[in-house]
Amino acid sequence: MSILDLTHLLTEDMPVYPGTPRPRFKDDFTLEKDGFREKKLELYGHIGTHIDAPAHILKEGKTLDQLPITQYLGKAYVFDFANSEKEIKVNHLESLKARFEEADFILVHTGWDKFWGKEDYFTGYPLFSVDAVKWLASFNLKGYGFDNISADAPATTTMPIHKEILGQKAIIIENLTNLDQIKNQTVTFQCLPIKIAGADGSPVRAIAITD
Repeated sequence: MSILDLTHLLTEDMPVYPGTPRPRFKDDFTLEKDGFREKKLELYGHIGTHIDAPAHILKEGKTLDQLPITQYLGKAYVFDFANSEKEIKVNHLESLKARFEEADFILVHTGWDKFWGKEDYFTGYPLFSVDAVKWLASFNLKGYGFDNISADAPATTTMPIHKEILGQKAIIIENLTNLDQIKNQTVTFQCLPIKIAGADGSPVRAIAITD
């Protein structure tokens, strides 16, 4: 068995979605002054490797604490789309129907995590077409994961992909990394959020377990 970390490190200078303040970490208690260490954490729920709950976009959508713990683990197929095309269409997925029938999650490898910390990270990444996400709805997936900043284009004001995925009562996991090491494979996937009341999103420690 091998465990692969799919999570970016949270730092004060990390990339964040445009307009979101970066996290702040302060050593409020120190060994020298207090005899123990404790940091104060100031951060938004949608930074780093994180989950979007249906409540993030949908008025009647559930928050993360309202979803069962089983929503956050299961079998994931890692779909490789690291190429020059910019839109994932139904015809890219149809040959993989058997894979999706056995999966709880689809994790999309675009290779965009290589731009983490650079301006290129925020633009140009491939996106699902709405038709492709609607086609995937028949598989009753628990979640869709991406190795880029968002399931939608940063400039969007309508968020059509978010609405379609979250409308399926699935979750969205953004800012994954290291998917290149497990592309075209089915793995055991876990992305447990912090248990916060009313959470529309939460940072996670996402991992893949392979035999």
